[in-house]
Amino acid sequence: MIKFLSAIIGMLLLSVSIAQRTVIHCGQLVDVKNLQLLKEMTIITEGNKIVDVQKGYIAGAAGDKLIDLKSKTVMPGLIDMHVHMESETNPGKYMETFTFNPADYAYQSVVFAERTLMTGFTAVRDLGGSGVNISLRNAINKGLIKGPRVYTAGKSIATTGGHADPTNGYRRDLMGDPGPDAGVVNGTDEAAKAVRQRYKEGSDVIKITASGGVLSVAKSGENPQFTEVEIKAIVETAKDYGFKVAAHCHGTEAMKRAVNAGVHSIEHGTYMTEEVMTLMKKMGTYYVPTITAGKSVGDSAKKPGYYPELVTPKALAIGPKIQNTFSNAYKAGVKIAFGTDAGVYAHGKNWLEFVYMNEGGMPALETIRAATLYAADLLGDDRIGVIEKDKLADIVAIDGDPVKDIRAMGKVKFVMKNGVVYKQE
Repeated sequence: MIKFLSAIIGMLLLSVSIAQRTVIHCGQLVDVKNLQLLKEMTIITEGNKIVDVQKGYIAGAAGDKLIDLKSKTVMPGLIDMHVHMESETNPGKYMETFTFNPADYAYQSVVFAERTLMTGFTAVRDLGGSGVNISLRNAINKGLIKGPRVYTAGKSIATTGGHADPTNGYRRDLMGDPGPDAGVVNGTDEAAKAVRQRYKEGSDVIKITASGGVLSVAKSGENPQFTEVEIKAIVETAKDYGFKVAAHCHGTEAMKRAVNAGVHSIEHGTYMTEEVMTLMKKMGTYYVPTITAGKSVGDSAKKPGYYPELVTPKALAIGPKIQNTFSNAYKAGVKIAFGTDAGVYAHGKNWLEFVYMNEGGMPALETIRAATLYAADLLGDDRIGVIEKDKLADIVAIDGDPVKDIRAMGKVKFVMKNGVVYKQE
């Protein structure tokens, strides 16, 4: 009797397991490892994982859910390695510091997160906010709201007056003297303390502003703002705590210091020289270009009053240069991961980066690889970025063929993240 009941329970469990499977028929599937389009493929998922990938249209078992994407191009969930989920550009943004409460940032981040997911980005690396981005990540992970997987830096780390000093542009009595708790450091001890503070707060990655920036209310957009010794202190401390380090850099000297100190990625890289490219290849440093942001700030700066007076000339000078830097870095063989700086432009337009990268000389399938396999490598998460057995079921599909028309990347019709379908048109 016991054996009989055990057999019945086993059959029931097997039935439940089979019923949870999803069979996806793909008209063509992007093989990001071999840079090819595979025709008439089937992906089988169970729970939050891919359990099989087969040639042809597999019927599946009784009780399986069938998703027909035979007219679509299917690929791994896209990954944007440089976003800011808490905010979005607008002419009044500089006043938000004085008028917004943390809840205001939190509520709008919910909108931006869902918008990002629905355009096919199932994972993002958030490179700096107030700390609300950590709570956003937690809420998404708990299933309370819809959004991509968020790997966040929490608060970026800067030096006094540096690009991520939150009091730049304030009048003197409001400036104060923010320290490591607020992500502002001077010297190696404070640099190490700021990394530990990010660990304490729950960050996933460390972001430093190694040079001046475009949108901070400060004069220079390119001057080096950390010593190499300070960056080394950050990198070494980050290693102890399991962090990778991303370095915002526009200026050449800042890039050399950051790469020599061991950062894992250079963000923007506007004034990157052949010397820097050679150094990055030697050190294995990734480049995250953010062409979309460069074009966006250049356009916005042409609108009277959109940015403060100190910002406008920087935006006009730096923004338009990034696409050409990308082209040179690609030709030189620098490792490139996809990133857009979403928030500097309107969230949901992340796909435009594919167009700009393609215009800059990178073939369509390589742009997709930069946003999947290479992005996952930079994240240090080998569960995502490729459609293979035992990987997480992050899968998207678009109308059209990106090899024939790269703008098809903006026509996302299907989004699955962690085995859950969020969009199917």
